[in-house]
Parts: sequence; C-alpha cells; structure tokens
Amino acid sequence: MPTIYIDSTGERFEQTEQHDCMLRAGLNAGLGLAYECNSGGCGSCKFELLEGEVEVLWAEAPALTERDIKKGRKLACQCRAKTDLVVKMRTDPRYLPGPVPGRFLATLQARHEITADITEFRFRGPQPARFLPGQYAMLSLEDGLGPRAYSMSNLPNEDGIWEFWIRRKPGGQVSEGLFARLRPGDRAWLDGPYGLAYLRSEVPRDVLCIAGGSGISPMLSIARAVATSPAMADRKVHFFFGGRTPEDLCGITELQALPDFAERLDHCPAISMPESSPGWDGAVGFIHDIAQARLGERLPQFECYLAGPPPMVQATARMLQVSQVPPGQIHYDPFY
Repeated sequence: MPTIYIDSTGERFEQTEQHDCMLRAGLNAGLGLAYECNSGGCGSCKFELLEGEVEVLWAEAPALTERDIKKGRKLACQCRAKTDLVVKMRTDPRYLPGPVPGRFLATLQARHEITADITEFRFRGPQPARFLPGQYAMLSLEDGLGPRAYSMSNLPNEDGIWEFWIRRKPGGQVSEGLFARLRPGDRAWLDGPYGLAYLRSEVPRDVLCIAGGSGISPMLSIARAVATSPAMADRKVHFFFGGRTPEDLCGITELQALPDFAERLDHCPAISMPESSPGWDGAVGFIHDIAQARLGERLPQFECYLAGPPPMVQATARMLQVSQVPPGQIHYDPFY
C-alpha cells in the first residue's frame, strides 16, 4: 500500500485498498488535512506533488484553476496514490473536530418517502454511529457508484444507525442510483463523519437554522441535539425552512416531537412560488429574506447553521455577513 509523506510537516499516512482517495485516507488516519466540500468544488485540499505518481479521479474538477494546473497542483479528494508520494499540503487540527472518520459497509434497514422527491434512507453499520450533529458521510454503492456526500438527520447513537434525508436529483447519477436500486437488505459503503458545520454545543448563543430542500437533514440533527442535550437546556432554536410549494415542506412532524417544542423552537416554513399555491397563508419569499425580515438586528446574537442548494446557501451567507454576523458564527459546508 502506498505511503504519503507530507514534506511540509513530516507527517505520513498509508492509503489502503479500502480508501477511495488521498484526502479521506489521511483523515481516516487521524491527520487534520485541510478540506471543506470533499467533492472537488472548494479547493481547500489542494496539494503539490513533489515525488511519486497519482491517479487523478476527476481531471475537470471545478476547484482547479488554469493557474493551479500550470503549477501542477492537484486535489487530494480527487487523487489516489499509485506509488509512495512526497507532497506539500496544508494540515490543521481543526479539520478533525470530533470522531475520526472511517469507511465501512452498512445495511439499508428501511426507506420511506418524505416528499415527492425526498426519501429517508436508514442504514445500520457494524459499530456505534459516532458523529457530530450537522456532519455528513460519503455514500457509495457496492458496484462503485459514488461517492456522494449526504448529511445525517438523526443523532449519534450506540445502535449504529445512520439516517439521511436524500433528495432525488433528476439526472443525478448517484441519487438516481440510490432511488432506483437500493432496497432494504442491500448494502452500501459509508465513509464518515466529515464536515465543519457541526453544532457548537459549548457556545451559549441561541441557534439559528436556515435550510432549503434536502438541507433540512443536517438541520434536523442540530435541532434534535439542542432539544435533547441537558447542556443546552437554556438554548432556543429558530428554524427557517424554505421550499417552492407547500408540498416541498417537511420536517414539522419530527420537530413537533421534540421536547418543549412550543417553548424552545420557533419554526417558520416558507414557499417561494405562491402562484402555484393560492391557498397558502404562510410566509412567502426566499427563506434568507424572510429570516432577515423577522430577526433583523438580532441576527448577530445567534449561532447560525445553513444547508441547502448552493445558491440559497451563498445568498444566506451574504445576508448574514451584511447583517454584521461575525464569520465565526456562520457555519455551512460548501457543496457544489
């Protein structure tokens, strides 16, 4: 198995046959390799190859600029070592905030439809499910389809249960494969946990969750953690969730089941296409605009968590920045 030596720090790790890329091999080994999206879009895991040979998994990954390519930079999340390597790359302990990730086969126990295009997939792994609320895992089918990042909706548990609310993306190779082929009893590879948009349970501020589409999955995990953690008993959650029509809205049953729902959770669902729903009498507009209108000058008082389609997350992050929310209080994983 190839050994990767980090010239800039003196650290080293091995890439076994079980690892699908250099980045996740290093994180699985307990090293704080720099990353964010884990899927070729953000560029945080760029490295310079000083010695050795790699297999490039996605040469057209959008995070690599023409300048990067000319300088020979590569993405650790899109490369596998073919030989021993010497590389120059960033490391930082903050990229390993909690449980060290690992890759394992999990069995699909159940799946049920949440909306017309969102389904909950419930897997059981061979060991306790260790993750922080708000994190995600990389999911691959046994035939090699994937990996794709999906956020957990449940809480860490001793039973090894990993639940994901996944949206079926038309034309999406991985999601189409999941929906078409994966049935209870089938197995899939899970690799995780990953992600930096996890719940900061030690922060005394109230929590603001803003989500759209399947971005509700990690927000459910965060809301569940706040509601059930004795250490956060004095914290409230403001939960904004947006969809195109009322049929796209979901999660209310799960939120209402939380302890002290009425006292501790302010839930605001909204739709962005009122012309298709003449009977709707709730909030209308883009969810980040609604959150800004309702919370206004109070926004800097919250610890903010965002998830959903990239344009929605980017627009929400800009709104929070304009509203003077300190960057350290804004948390999201930049998927592309």
